[in-house]
Amino acid sequence: MHRKFLAAALALGVAHSAMAQGAPPTELRPDQVRFRALYKELVETNTSLSVGSCTEAAAKMGAHLTAAGFPDSDITYFSVPDHPKEGGVVAILHGTSKTAKPMLLLGHLDVVEAKRADWTRDPFTFIEENGYFYGRGTSDMKVIDATWVDMLVRFKESKYVPKRTIKLALTCGEETLEAFNGASYLATHKRDLIDAEFALNEGGGGRADKDGAVQSQGVQVGEKVVQQFRMETTNAGGHSSVPIKDNAIYQLAQGLLKVRDYDFPLQLNDVTRAFFAKAGAGRTDEMGKAMVAISKDPNDKAAEAVLNKDRGFHSMLRTTCVATLLDGGHAENALPQRAGANINCRMFPGSSMEDTKAKLEAAIGDPGVKLIPLQPIRGKSNPAPLDPKVIGPMEKVAAKYYPGAPVIPTMSTGASDALYLIPVGIPTYGVPGFYSGPEGSGAHGLNEHSSVKSVYLGRDYLTDLVKTLADEG
Repeated sequence: MHRKFLAAALALGVAHSAMAQGAPPTELRPDQVRFRALYKELVETNTSLSVGSCTEAAAKMGAHLTAAGFPDSDITYFSVPDHPKEGGVVAILHGTSKTAKPMLLLGHLDVVEAKRADWTRDPFTFIEENGYFYGRGTSDMKVIDATWVDMLVRFKESKYVPKRTIKLALTCGEETLEAFNGASYLATHKRDLIDAEFALNEGGGGRADKDGAVQSQGVQVGEKVVQQFRMETTNAGGHSSVPIKDNAIYQLAQGLLKVRDYDFPLQLNDVTRAFFAKAGAGRTDEMGKAMVAISKDPNDKAAEAVLNKDRGFHSMLRTTCVATLLDGGHAENALPQRAGANINCRMFPGSSMEDTKAKLEAAIGDPGVKLIPLQPIRGKSNPAPLDPKVIGPMEKVAAKYYPGAPVIPTMSTGASDALYLIPVGIPTYGVPGFYSGPEGSGAHGLNEHSSVKSVYLGRDYLTDLVKTLADEG
């Protein structure tokens, strides 16, 4: 009785809040009211590297699991002494099967930095306005984190017992290279704790048209690997009053232009071939025809030329490298003795640091321009398999929630914590479910947001998906 009263009171408060912010009141189910409150709590817990705390967020999420009935033995908090604010939590909902391996729900708690002066609204205040939730993390990726926690809470309270054990790992350090990375730590030091047949993670999602109709859903099956290089030139220098053409900055600039103009060879794998074939089949324009053509023949230069006009497709078809930082010289009245740049490479799955470096050096064609690999040195990463036991349920449940929208395998040109799980034998898939319109979500940028409709529909989709995957285990 008390819970029903509280849910009704919360629902009334949500409606009043929505009206106050200019959005129409929405009739929410009691379970949606509880989810909204948890989502709000997580977004308003600052987890940026500079002043936030993932450890605090993990404790708050763990408290919800404890209140739902998870025993202490099934909840593990972790951190390291030199990074006390970058901790995380692992929770386990035990299944009945003795033979089916567990599944893992993965999520990172940390968010990209956000300055209040740059945003229209306070980035760490959860705001519902005109059909959107605003706040840092509303899209990347606290909406999924909150969904995972809320899901396990409801499973425990309803006494649902899956066939396949379900594990949850909420970690820190995905957004910032210099941070302690919890997924890497678990994969390296606590492999048994997160052991799973496969993992569900961020990286997938749908696309809607300007009217909000979902056109497709994507499942991320693989991603590129990040590798940084230091490009550097050196020179004896001298007085600026007697300049010469042999100048470290000029030499570096010429090397950078060579990197700019170099296209790595086109590559396809099972995932990208399926993406171009399936996504292209739904289009009748020149781009769609080129997508289908390249999936059949990667040597089709005419199709490649069309696809290269789209920066996303261009990147999906090859390794890419780009200059991101620049430095040089030591005094305003002296010829530079040293100049350097950071080269950020996104290596196509299966590519190595050594091969990428060799191709760049050949393109630059100047032994005086040094390329120095920076730590961490990334190994080869292969996509997760297009396993019908995982992809099939995603398609089946999507047909219920997003009828007519195909589920398309994709390879991310960015990176996620799947980078650490795949090498230790846990295939990782970026889930479909949530979606955004043509304007995007503002993830990593200003005024990050998620569609209210997408949030509630995506949450229901993922709940059904996880139950399907767990019960078919």
